[in-house]
Amino acid sequence: MDTVIKDKALALMRQGRTRVEATDWLRVTLGLYYLAGLIKEEAIDFKKVDREYNKVIYQALGPGHTITSALQFMSGAKVVPVLESPRFMAAFAELCTEVPVASIPFLLSLNLGVAKNISGIDIAGPVYDWVEKEKDKEKDKEKAKQKAGADADAAGGPAGI
Repeated sequence: MDTVIKDKALALMRQGRTRVEATDWLRVTLGLYYLAGLIKEEAIDFKKVDREYNKVIYQALGPGHTITSALQFMSGAKVVPVLESPRFMAAFAELCTEVPVASIPFLLSLNLGVAKNISGIDIAGPVYDWVEKEKDKEKDKEKAKQKAGADADAAGGPAGI
């Protein structure tokens, strides 16, 4: 983890209005960066990466918090209020440009899949429901976009020519 990501995550955390909200926002932010970092072709030294994330989490939140606990938090119901927070999403989109907001449902699905493979738990639940709802929203946007394009074509093109 580089200093820029650390600084952005801490800046986002400081926008939380309560200690609990700030803690949750940091967990989700670092968890999303961590998951996004898994999507690369080169080999990943998990011990090194985990150690870097754990150091930042320990410095910010104290003992008892790790990247593993952040990822576990992200697979449970308590993450949904963060994901549904317009303030969090706006701050994340503004500060954490390396992880597109549109990728969040995919990253959460990845996290749920890993949790299922490790623990064998069923992925159904509030996070899975949120991911599916977001996928449906994206499909609806795409359909509306296609319909608007078809309507413009029927009317003689974008300028009505």
